[in-house]
Amino acid sequence: MGDHPNRRRFLTRAGAFLGAVFSGRLWTRLTGRSRAAHAATHPAGRSGEPGAGRAALTHGPVLGHVTPDEARVWARCSTPGVHTLTLRGASTSRTAVATASPDDDLCVVWRLTGLRAEERYRYEIAQGEQIVFADERAAFATPPPYEAQQVTRLAVGSCAYEDEGSASVWRRMTTLDPDVVVLLGDTPYIDSTDLQVQRTRHGEFHAVPEFEALVRNRPLYATWDDHDFGENDTDGRLAGKENSRQVFIEYHANPSYGESDEGIYTKFRMGGVEIFLLDTRYFAGTEPSPIAPDRPTLLGRRQWDWLQAALSASTAPFKLLASGIIWNGAVRPGKPDHWDTYPHEREALFRFLGDERISGVVLTSGDIHRTRVLRYDTTQLVGYPLTELVTSPIHDSVIEAANAPHPDLIHDSGEPHSFLLLTVDTTVSPPTLRAEFQNAAGRELYALSLDTDTLTG
Repeated sequence: MGDHPNRRRFLTRAGAFLGAVFSGRLWTRLTGRSRAAHAATHPAGRSGEPGAGRAALTHGPVLGHVTPDEARVWARCSTPGVHTLTLRGASTSRTAVATASPDDDLCVVWRLTGLRAEERYRYEIAQGEQIVFADERAAFATPPPYEAQQVTRLAVGSCAYEDEGSASVWRRMTTLDPDVVVLLGDTPYIDSTDLQVQRTRHGEFHAVPEFEALVRNRPLYATWDDHDFGENDTDGRLAGKENSRQVFIEYHANPSYGESDEGIYTKFRMGGVEIFLLDTRYFAGTEPSPIAPDRPTLLGRRQWDWLQAALSASTAPFKLLASGIIWNGAVRPGKPDHWDTYPHEREALFRFLGDERISGVVLTSGDIHRTRVLRYDTTQLVGYPLTELVTSPIHDSVIEAANAPHPDLIHDSGEPHSFLLLTVDTTVSPPTLRAEFQNAAGRELYALSLDTDTLTG
């Protein structure tokens, strides 16, 4: 999805080479895209340089997957060894241990179970007998039970740099105080599968103060797209993708990461919406499609089977199918990576929704550096029209050539520093989903509302 593809390709490839040699320092000076690289660069792809007062942690902590009775917390430590996180609430306390190892780039995830719904917790981190992290912002509340009537807000975005423009979006999201943050890829831009470069770039991204403040006490979920997977417009035949997967797992606290050591797809529920974070890179083009054996796959057999089972089991009023690539083919000239390259799997998925009478499905995507909304005439396949919400970019690079015509397009705008705010309300009947696109200044770009009555076959 690169903006100004030739310039971007040169910078990212040159940066990848220099990052491998100089562990990201010269990359930062050349591109000027890492505001906080002084606290994030990894000499030799290993140790970080902690910021002032953070000798024990180089990055984080960051809140990951959270349910009414479970939470995960991620951090990157400055030294190897056992680190203990102690969580205290009004009625429950829990302790979890994690071991920081150079094999995982000193990244750890603490998993805490047995929590109580709607309880506020504070936590601190110790190494041995010494408290190494305690901060008033190190706190969060578990959500209500899924079936409880509630209002849930999700901030969704894609395509971010470590620059002031992206930081302004993180600040805006923090002001809005969503219940969850969802990233749809190119967060960060890496354009290499080299292990050291991957680690350096994820570290630089995590070190941005505004981003760190946003995800300190609200859960972060993510999938990847082409640039964080490893190369612009690429598919699953990319050499070294195993390194990209390893580092993605090191630097995130998602509920799961694909299956059988492949892919990063996962799902989670928050209130009245279940989000299915698809992996549209790792398997693409690597095997015959489970739908059409004479054509290449996008999702791969394992992910295809997982998605069908997960959708069938979902009881959420709304199901959000989140894809890094867009669900149509209206892209800049020559761009190959979109669902229209694999129409057999898209049609089979839509037909599955109709055959199984799966209601409440909404599509979302990023990648193309534009805000777009499409309403597909899928009534014959699904039983109701499907709406796609495209949100990109968080950074400042808009692609004018991506303003491509499509018969189902109902909105297009090229706006830098933009993101999507979703509000799911189950306190009303029928439950509603409001989608509002806005920029870092809070200006509304477009908004629409859906309800479960109109998303039922």
